Amino acid sequence: MSERAKTGLPTTKAGRLRQLLAGPSPVRAVGSHDGLTAKLVQQAGFDAVWASSFEISASHGLPDASLVTMTQYLDAAAAMDAVTDIPVIADCDTGFGGPMNMAYAVQRYARIGIAAMCVEDKLFPKINSFADTDQDLLPAEEFALKIKAGREALAGGDMVLVARTEALIAGRDMEEALDRGRTYAAAGADAVLVHSKSRRPDEVLEFAARWDLDVPLVAVPTTYGTVSEQELYQAGFRLVIYANQGLRAAVRAVGETLRELNAAGTAHSVDGRIAPMSEVFALQGMPSSYHTKP
Repeated sequence: MSERAKTGLPTTKAGRLRQLLAGPSPVRAVGSHDGLTAKLVQQAGFDAVWASSFEISASHGLPDASLVTMTQYLDAAAAMDAVTDIPVIADCDTGFGGPMNMAYAVQRYARIGIAAMCVEDKLFPKINSFADTDQDLLPAEEFALKIKAGREALAGGDMVLVARTEALIAGRDMEEALDRGRTYAAAGADAVLVHSKSRRPDEVLEFAARWDLDVPLVAVPTTYGTVSEQELYQAGFRLVIYANQGLRAAVRAVGETLRELNAAGTAHSVDGRIAPMSEVFALQGMPSSYHTKP
């Protein structure tokens, strides 16, 4: 038995995530789309990486609309996991198909050590939750079959399954959102993510106040960003995901830098706003003896 096992500490990232979810403070995850951005998430001090389908799709120059394949998502998550010590939570859209597809995906993600998978109850092909269009939901009982299939495929493994309900995104009432969450928990979900695009946190806070199961809740405060992590934790949310702020920051910063470079026609014009090569080398794990000053 290893020394780590003797101490009772988790031996997998999934086990570590489960420990964090049961801890005295919110688990904080940040969206990423590749190994470099995952390293930045860890370096900034967050607890977990959210392998965001939105960010991964955007990194391919594509809409978040079920265009990227399972293999592409899996490869991206694997790259993030390989270069970080913190758990990776994979955003797997609708589970890549029906229950059999879900079971296969769970096995593939678990095999490479991904700590958690999150799937949502929209119809395939899905469209991003914040797109200005109607959102179609799968019947709750059918989605529960996916969760059940995923749980059975784990065969006792410790990967965390997160069921995400888009009921509030689709304009359904609170009662349906709660019923869906309860159904998914009964099917084997380890945590329930309730999504909302309200500008205020009232919807998710009401959901939490009425949640009557001992199953952790997950929040994604993209539009209701004024609420604090501690407020969400006190309401019952154990995982808070900042799903896309990193990518949006990069788009703004890179765009502004390139426009300035184009206007000035000299590399020196942007030196003050870009990272030195040595900083990138450090993120890459380049030996310090090879670092340069530029």
